[in-house]
Amino acid sequence: MADYHDDLRLAHVLADSADSVTLERFRALDLRVETKPDLTPVSDADKAAEELVRSVLQRARPRDAVLGEEFGLQGTGPRRWVIDPIDGTKNYIRGVPVWATLIALLEDGPDGVERPVVGIVSAPALNRRWWAAKDLGAFAGRSLAKASRIQVSGVSRIEDASFSYSSLSGWEERGRLDPFLDLTRACWRTRAYGDFWSYMMVAEGAVDIAAEPELSLWDMAANCVIVEEAGGRFTGLDGIPGPGGADAVASNGLLHQEALDRLSV
Repeated sequence: MADYHDDLRLAHVLADSADSVTLERFRALDLRVETKPDLTPVSDADKAAEELVRSVLQRARPRDAVLGEEFGLQGTGPRRWVIDPIDGTKNYIRGVPVWATLIALLEDGPDGVERPVVGIVSAPALNRRWWAAKDLGAFAGRSLAKASRIQVSGVSRIEDASFSYSSLSGWEERGRLDPFLDLTRACWRTRAYGDFWSYMMVAEGAVDIAAEPELSLWDMAANCVIVEEAGGRFTGLDGIPGPGGADAVASNGLLHQEALDRLSV
């Protein structure tokens, strides 16, 4: 069995480095914001955080590949670090403290399918951090030494479930708004916590289902391993496990199939 303790410790070092940049620039009056070709915003903090994480990885893991939202893919090999320097950039640039750095390590499995084996989500403005590694469990706290193990909820009925999402527009653009609304009506409670936070609350057992219709690998990889190591399920809307698609459904496992059924077109 692979031992990911060293990789997990490195992930914390990477997150510490990113936090030092993102917190310093959060709510800065001179924060520079640009619009990318896909019409999403990017700040100078996004770029600086990713550059710093890449530089640390170059020294610590020179043989590993790195994929980041802002600077693309560098290197090849069976191990790949995936970075979202600021998940929730729109919150970040408006001064909303719900944003995080997402870092994951992916490896090729015995079946040749690449899966996340280490993940960390660091939300310094919330003073929260979550992490997990394959077969080591999922945790939340401020450091490896100050952590509590987390697990998903035991809610088994959709009418008792809490469901979190990001926005309505993505579901409407993809022709899935009606199935989405069907799920919201069936659940006990719905809130748009959004982005990484929805998935971390699933892992903690505070929310039972989370789903988004438009995502990239860097949005999902860290969230996936944390949810799974907390005892939950993480799939695409097609039910295929892992973060390999363009959308995601995460749950405590007990409600997963019903959520998928209701979200199907």
